[in-house]
Amino acid sequence: MSEPDIDQQIAIDAAWNGLYVDGEWVAPDDRDTIDVRNPTTRESIAEVPAASSEDVDRAFAAATRAQGEWADTTPDERAAVVREVANLIDEYEAEIRDLLAVETGATKPRQDIEHGGTVTFVHDAASFAFRASGGHNQSKIPGKENIIQREPVGVVGVISPWNVPMKLSIRAVAPAIALGNSVVLKPAEESSISGGLLLAKLFEKAGLPDGVLNVVTGTGPEAGDRVASHPDGDVIAFTGSTGAGRLVGHNAIDHFAFPALELGGNNPHVVLADADLDEAVAAGTFGSFWNQGQVCISINRHLVHESLYDEYAERFAERASELKVGDPLDDEVVIGPIINESQRDEMLDYIDRTVEQGATLETGGEGDGLFVEPTVLTNVTNDMAAACNEHFGPVAPIIPFSDDDEAVELANDTEYGLAASVHSTDRGRARDVADRIDAGMVHVNDQTVNVEPHVPFGGVKDSGMGRYNGKWIIDEFTQTKWTSIQREPREYPF
Repeated sequence: MSEPDIDQQIAIDAAWNGLYVDGEWVAPDDRDTIDVRNPTTRESIAEVPAASSEDVDRAFAAATRAQGEWADTTPDERAAVVREVANLIDEYEAEIRDLLAVETGATKPRQDIEHGGTVTFVHDAASFAFRASGGHNQSKIPGKENIIQREPVGVVGVISPWNVPMKLSIRAVAPAIALGNSVVLKPAEESSISGGLLLAKLFEKAGLPDGVLNVVTGTGPEAGDRVASHPDGDVIAFTGSTGAGRLVGHNAIDHFAFPALELGGNNPHVVLADADLDEAVAAGTFGSFWNQGQVCISINRHLVHESLYDEYAERFAERASELKVGDPLDDEVVIGPIINESQRDEMLDYIDRTVEQGATLETGGEGDGLFVEPTVLTNVTNDMAAACNEHFGPVAPIIPFSDDDEAVELANDTEYGLAASVHSTDRGRARDVADRIDAGMVHVNDQTVNVEPHVPFGGVKDSGMGRYNGKWIIDEFTQTKWTSIQREPREYPF
């Protein structure tokens, strides 16, 4: 295998044409390639190798070889590498913002949160090297000491999505590495750079030993399936659709790897009769349209009490119509492009079907290239296409309800259970409703797009299993070991 011409620049026009395996950049050679395109212009950004199953096998072999020695390093050595990655993300902020805008259509509001949130998250992950603590338990056997240890699981396979790629890749990669594991990362095809090869360059610059992080760009059916099913994978961390997550989970469990699955959502924004309308509309606008609605925790349905319904819908539609649509390199733009044609076509189909089912299109509903206007639909019921499906776009169906019980019933009438929000001027009432909603995360007098590095992130029902962040991801990326020590002679019955 020849080596590609990979420079160490972090820029959109840098060289990105290689896999990263065992500390080496591997050229495409006779492999198929993936054309990474700018969703705004549809121009080609780069051609990256499409890893084969054999490439994935080599990546796991390298990760397996490197893991033991990495686990034996001191916590401060591991933490130092991870902290340096956070410093590099800060140093290359301008270049990373351009990468996110050009490769994935990230407007300034998403760039702000993805860049800043990633830096904060990586600094927090560095502390995990010191936080994987065990315990010391008494024994019922005289003279025995029980020691509980936390050890790295081994090799973590990471399959990450295209919608917030740097952050959603590094939220698994950084904790795994800080805790003494090695990693094989397969980014989404559309975000091969910012979700994968960028991390390879950052960790390489930070001095990570060869083989601890390996990045294999490729398709889901070949590279992704092989990562999920590889017998050397001990945990498979996947973020993506529920349909794909079922396959990943099956492949992982088949070889007894733990599947950490963060999947889809159909997230309700519940506006109770006594809500502050200004706050509810402001929160609903951000929660529906941040990143063009292309985020698992975005608001999928607005559930509004019938006494506030007309005014809420009017104000919300007005706000949506004022949002600027265009090239994300323009800092004034709020709504950038949809990632690809299939995603665009699916959400436009949901809009059309919902109108055919009797809903009213208040604003938006049109597409131009990969741009979809912020869309507001009223007179919607929970079973209409844009409401019962995860539309994953700048689409806001507004559904009326008559009382708190019906609001809870509508909120829970979905196979998903990822996030929700509830608005009321009576915080106790809002909390009562929040407690009855089946979701892993519920936010009172806010909206659904919330992530903090020290609190658990994940869902229930078909929204996945396991939790990211803080002590919860430490539990998933380490394994418990019980060692007992008999400190004085023990009497046996025979």
